[in-house]
Amino acid sequence: MTAQLTPSPAACPGCLVVPRDAVDEAPQAARLALSLPGIHCQACISTVEKGLNAVPGVISARVNLTLKRALIEAERDIQARDLILVLTGLGFEAHELDPGVLAATQSDKAGRDLLMRLAVAGFASMNVMLLSVSVWAGASDATRDMFHWISAAITLPAIGFSAQPFFKHAWTALRVRRLNMDVPISLALVLALVMSLWETSLSGEHAYFDAALTLTFFLLAGRYLDHRTRAVARSAAEELAALEVPRAILLRDGVESEVAVGTLAIDDLILVRPGGRMPVDGEVVSGQSELDRSLLTGETLPVFAGPDTMISAGEVNLTGPLTIRATAVGKDTSLHRMADLVAIAESGRSRYTSLADNAAKLYAPGVHILSALSFVGWYLYTWDLRTALNIAAAVLIITCPCALGLAVPAVTTAASGRLFRRGMLIKDATALERLAQVDTVVFDKTGTLTAGTPQLTNLDDAPRSDLELALALAEASAHPLSRSLAQAAREAGISPAEITDIREVPGFGTQAQHRGVRVRLGRAAWVGAPTSAITTAWLDRGDGAPRGFQFTDSLRPGAAEAVQALLDAGKQVLLLSGDTGGAVEMVASRLGITDWVAEALPDDKVAKINSLTDQGHKVLMVGDGLNDTAALTAAHVSISPASALDAARVASDIVLLGQDLTPIAEACDVARRATKRIRENFQLATLYNVIAVPLAVAGLATPLIAALAMSASSITVSLNALRLR
Repeated sequence: MTAQLTPSPAACPGCLVVPRDAVDEAPQAARLALSLPGIHCQACISTVEKGLNAVPGVISARVNLTLKRALIEAERDIQARDLILVLTGLGFEAHELDPGVLAATQSDKAGRDLLMRLAVAGFASMNVMLLSVSVWAGASDATRDMFHWISAAITLPAIGFSAQPFFKHAWTALRVRRLNMDVPISLALVLALVMSLWETSLSGEHAYFDAALTLTFFLLAGRYLDHRTRAVARSAAEELAALEVPRAILLRDGVESEVAVGTLAIDDLILVRPGGRMPVDGEVVSGQSELDRSLLTGETLPVFAGPDTMISAGEVNLTGPLTIRATAVGKDTSLHRMADLVAIAESGRSRYTSLADNAAKLYAPGVHILSALSFVGWYLYTWDLRTALNIAAAVLIITCPCALGLAVPAVTTAASGRLFRRGMLIKDATALERLAQVDTVVFDKTGTLTAGTPQLTNLDDAPRSDLELALALAEASAHPLSRSLAQAAREAGISPAEITDIREVPGFGTQAQHRGVRVRLGRAAWVGAPTSAITTAWLDRGDGAPRGFQFTDSLRPGAAEAVQALLDAGKQVLLLSGDTGGAVEMVASRLGITDWVAEALPDDKVAKINSLTDQGHKVLMVGDGLNDTAALTAAHVSISPASALDAARVASDIVLLGQDLTPIAEACDVARRATKRIRENFQLATLYNVIAVPLAVAGLATPLIAALAMSASSITVSLNALRLR
């Protein structure tokens, strides 16, 4: 689907905004792209579009729900950060994205093309079948010939248009001296048409125009079903590269200038304002702030950044301006190296061979050999080239993989429909086959097993006066712990204390004056409190020991049930997280996971999954962040929540549409049963050939028998697939 442009704005957690150096645009207008991974309904779209169109200078804005993206046309002086602030105010997290890096998003041309060819083949086959009924009913001589010629006039252009996908794929395979399922299909269609025209010109009784069209129709139906089970998959590596900030603020002799990131060099000084994403790897020269590393490392809480702190491209600056000295730019940044990891993992997983491909390897040469032997045998028996060619064509048509062409897509469509109703979207056609083989499940923590939002746990332990003071300080900050504390206090009916001279100290917390005394809410070291293994925000009341407000990361709905169900099914469950050891151990113990790893970098996760794979395990990876993207791609099969970053969702095979993790265990069971149905369909198709092939080789396969046999096999396979629903 293509995101278009028109007026209106939004509100949802998870948005990516991006400006582009539109050198080819009119000088007064610029195109900005926004990725909005959190939108999920028409209300979100409406809010986003209205909000963005209300910004002075925005000409038009349009949101595309399928791509979770918006395109904005605006005046030249509108910057990405302006729109980020608007979206943040509307409740959307915003990340800068470079639309120039993304490939132009195309509408589903392939699906529309297949549907159009299917419609033509269906319409033509119905008309030719009506003419064939007259022939089967006893029409003879000139009447029969007339019906055959009319059938030819309908069939030739219809086949020429509708069967193009099979012809193209067959030619592609033959050019590299390889066989695939489309080779016998194409050969059967061509031979059927040639033999039918020859027979018609000789006033023969049998023509295969109806069988050729019916075969094309059923195979196109299978091809279209197969296409519908796939999402329009964009490259995850491309999405990661697009997260690199397109422009940066360069400091030269104390003068700020906005330049393209591609022009930055090592040792350049770059200013990153609050809310901005780091454009390069580097070292903080001046300023104090906090960094959100959750998407890159999985760390739940923001980390302090001051002079000499090392930062990575893609991290988000939260509270104060930072001046960065670049130590790595362009392709040398950590974010770009992560994209390379994803690209390598993508190429590795593409080597998976599906059940259908394995069947084609055996089926295609077998059909050709059988047809050739039939031709040679009948020619030696009758010395009649016409009879031998007719029977060879009949063998190809009646053994053509109509049932095999439907065996996989019919099952995957039925299984995908069932899982969709349970809140899971299957993106890849082979995902179910791979999911059925899984024996090991690897979970990320932050945003996957947990909600990624802190929850206050000791509200009832604090006196009301402390809560009133903490609420007043917390409401002046955008820090995640402050927001959680403020929400919990408000829900408990607490009113804020009266404070004055309030200000936020970047990287430390908030402070104010209360009844002539300085009060603070923030980090332990700042207020003189002892460090704690538990996530804690400290309140300094100006007298006495600071009071700690403790937080924990809440579990996602169904997390405990999903893990238990997977363990009960005999699967090994691991937890890999970039978060600290204490936080990871706490979640692992709550869920009964004994095998866990903390502070894992993206390449550590990939290495662990590759190690499990080398040991013969089939790994399911469930994750949501940038630090999970390479691991999602490296795993045998992968799942990400709908709330995940775009790049993670693109890298995964299955998207979990709701918050509940319970369907993950059910998906494994449905996948196992779906694979069983696929194998049954192959067995049914084989049984059909065992019955039909002797008829064809014996010369008994008339066009009527061929059409009926193909239809019966296709219907049987489809009905078997529907048992999954």
